[in-house]
Amino acid sequence: MVELLCFFLAVLALPFKSRRRLEAENAVLRHQLIIFRRKVPGRVLLTNGDRWFLVQLYRLFPSTLQVLTIIRPETLVRWHRADFRSYWRWKSGTRGGRPQIDSDLRALIKKMSMENPLWGAPRIHGELLQLGFGVAQSSVAKYMVKRRSPPSQGWRTFLRNHAPDIAAMDLFVVPTISFSLLYALVIVRLDRRELVWINVTANPTAELRVKQLKPFVGTEALD
Repeated sequence: MVELLCFFLAVLALPFKSRRRLEAENAVLRHQLIIFRRKVPGRVLLTNGDRWFLVQLYRLFPSTLQVLTIIRPETLVRWHRADFRSYWRWKSGTRGGRPQIDSDLRALIKKMSMENPLWGAPRIHGELLQLGFGVAQSSVAKYMVKRRSPPSQGWRTFLRNHAPDIAAMDLFVVPTISFSLLYALVIVRLDRRELVWINVTANPTAELRVKQLKPFVGTEALD
């Protein structure tokens, strides 16, 4: 009953539609029939040409969504948005910029960087300028041979190797009930989380702190 009512309303609206709009909707209907004819069992085959055709008609006549039955309208809108993004991605792509340098110059930059491992991009760039090559320093850095540096020691490895010799120290303030301040020094070894020193004083001086730290860091480090 609802489908019959929709069909009746669509027929009543035909005289108010423009001729081009009707032709676009008829083109979408005919194209859907073509797609149905090449349908394999259990599946509808849509080519890139089909998608492009439907998207272009939707772009020109959004009312074609009303006659789509082979796909959901949300799918067509998603295709149109993807096409729009691809177009502007191509439109905003870099077309200018610095021209590429010759292959001979690229080979020379690689050779100079390999034969002079201590030379950086500024040094090679200066040597090329003296030889009469007009090239930017960024291009030199781009075509230099990239050397792999030895892997550095991570923080976890460093702690695992040196934890027995590392201690954490904190100096903090403790307010008392009489509104006076006490200064506490705490030292903890990292390997066993062992509290090795704690001291509280009301008059912290540099000489006192040095005296407390000498047994742990040595006399030479505090002199």
